[in-house]
Amino acid sequence: MTLFEDLKWRGLIKDIAGEESDLQKVLDGKPFSFYWGTDPTADSLHLGHYSSLCMAKRLANAGHHPVLLCGGATGRIGDPRPTAEREIISEETVNANINGIRSQIQALVPGAELVDNYDWWKGRSFLDTLRDIGKYVSLNYMLDKDIIRRRLETGITFAEFSYMLLQGFDFVHLFQDKNCIMQVAGSDQWGNITTGVDLIRKMLDKQAYAFTMPLILDASGKKFGKSEGNALWLDKTKTSAYQIYQHLYNSDDTKVLEYLKVFTFLPREQIEEIAAKQQAAPETRIAQKTLAYEVVKDIHGAEEADKAVSGAKAAFSGEGNKDDMPTVELEKSLIQNGIGAIDLFFAAKIGGASKGDIRRLIQQGGAAINAKTFDDVKRVVNEGDLDKDGELVLRAGKKKFVRVVFK
Repeated sequence: MTLFEDLKWRGLIKDIAGEESDLQKVLDGKPFSFYWGTDPTADSLHLGHYSSLCMAKRLANAGHHPVLLCGGATGRIGDPRPTAEREIISEETVNANINGIRSQIQALVPGAELVDNYDWWKGRSFLDTLRDIGKYVSLNYMLDKDIIRRRLETGITFAEFSYMLLQGFDFVHLFQDKNCIMQVAGSDQWGNITTGVDLIRKMLDKQAYAFTMPLILDASGKKFGKSEGNALWLDKTKTSAYQIYQHLYNSDDTKVLEYLKVFTFLPREQIEEIAAKQQAAPETRIAQKTLAYEVVKDIHGAEEADKAVSGAKAAFSGEGNKDDMPTVELEKSLIQNGIGAIDLFFAAKIGGASKGDIRRLIQQGGAAINAKTFDDVKRVVNEGDLDKDGELVLRAGKKKFVRVVFK
């Protein structure tokens, strides 16, 4: 398949600025530069960003040049959210977040050119912005953007309202300075993207190209994002390779093939073969296993992916290596003196954010120690509960495990 055909088959093209035939000619034509951007709202990217980085890598593998923008300027304002204004973060935090994100982008998309829009916004005055950019964008045009219309009832600040001008001009600047003729982003950025395309046409009398990818949702309809409270960070000190593996291994059958197309670089023939095997024997979860392994391998390397597989086997079947499971260390005196089950789970940070959550988990029969479930909230755990290695494996629900080592 051509690049365009592959992207279409994977379901990665949602909205297109202009004609589909023009986009196809550009994608399958001679090498060009394109850009994708993100604001540094945290010191790590998450799995929601990973789908965009996969897109950047797909285009790069086809010979096109990725320019990846980290918004030091736009991050100081904040992209309008559907519900409320983003919290303003300090300049020091923005810079620290940029440093963290840059290293992840460099590792995941080798050869990408990294830019910061603060470099061209810091010297531009407010009057210059109004004169050189604002006069090309009508108020009616801005009010017609979906994200703006949704916020008008609850209120939107002028800073948020103006965000699309900033991102729109980013496209103009990169078109001129880096010869970026295309922008790629998630579908929630459609209004900002088309503003850039229109500005390039009006200010430069040139044609630019753009398309969006569908937002990646879980089975409950939530996106993989920090604002949704279910972020899976690419920084393994925040989210371990095992946690990413386990989350993807538990993907719903209705979503797993979509994720294989979006998050992996496996060819169509292999994905279709996996789909056939999954349909014939869904209990094998071959699609989930493949998805989880391929994503962890790409993000953290084959060694971490192998450890995640081993840790999962140790947790669920007693095979594999317990050393590869998520592990916490607790003081040996706790088990020697006896510790309440609720306090043990709380200390191990599994089963809930509060002791009340853990109490309910136990009462509902969702807690287990070394594969033995219990519902006594007053249970005391002592040395007699340790396994042959002098350790405990705690389970919360059917999917969350942690190994406890006492030292």
